[in-house]
Amino acid sequence: MSRTVTVGLDDSPESRAAAEWAAREALLRGLPLKIVHVEEPTPKYVARTPLLELAGYQHWAQQLSHESAVGIRLRHPGIEVTTEQLTGTVADVLCEAAGLAELLVLGSRGLGGLGGFMVGSVSLGVVARAERPVVLVRAQEQAADEHRMDPAGVPSAAAPFRPVVLGLDIDHPDDTVLEFAFDSAARRKAALRAVHAWPEPPTYYRLPGDAELYETLERGQATLLSKVLHPWRQKFPDVEVINASRCGSAAAVLVNASRDASLVVVGRRIRAGFLGAHIGHVTHSVLHHISAPVAVVAHG
Repeated sequence: MSRTVTVGLDDSPESRAAAEWAAREALLRGLPLKIVHVEEPTPKYVARTPLLELAGYQHWAQQLSHESAVGIRLRHPGIEVTTEQLTGTVADVLCEAAGLAELLVLGSRGLGGLGGFMVGSVSLGVVARAERPVVLVRAQEQAADEHRMDPAGVPSAAAPFRPVVLGLDIDHPDDTVLEFAFDSAARRKAALRAVHAWPEPPTYYRLPGDAELYETLERGQATLLSKVLHPWRQKFPDVEVINASRCGSAAAVLVNASRDASLVVVGRRIRAGFLGAHIGHVTHSVLHHISAPVAVVAHG
């Protein structure tokens, strides 16, 4: 069965932005787009509005998916679009849909002027459990946002893509995450900025010789990063790779390095334990503070 780029759709602005992003990604990958709307057993819209009949809600949901598909076909000629109405707990159904997809795309709610983004409980739950890549897209995300300015200084989807940024753990590099990031950069004909953070020495600049220690650590970390990336440079020779080894908090370094990104790629280790699924503090911070689309790639 052919995989799809699948997007979870509701009536929110971030969901509509996610659908548009998913359509563009489907074109880049040469894959069909599937629009999925999940109907809860007792939809919250019906529970909150007793006068709204269930049949009316179902008709509205079908119309929402249909209109979204029609609009995407008009804006992106040639794309194959299907819709699916599913019933169940939203996070559970979306996790199942992710398992059948090349990647799953969901919306992320913005927090306006607070400088961060609030990831809804459904999206966060899916990210923590899905074993396929999940991309979160904020409201108001547009194609031009992922591209550089044109020669006149105007945002344009016709200009080259901004870099794809990869948050990399060089102590435990994972091929699934690396391949997703390099492949995404190759499809966009964009540079790949590989970001690695390492902790500041405890005596930095406090004792004689600390500066020399820092420089030694800096060279060593940069060398390790280059070694991890070397085979992937050979596999994707057309991708320009920018090494970004920085001293500091991993979350802060990655957020700072992603301000001009078209896409940010981070990994999530699949763990099964009594505490349940979780995404890690770095990924959690990235999801809340980076405005570009973020791909969370699960790995073993």
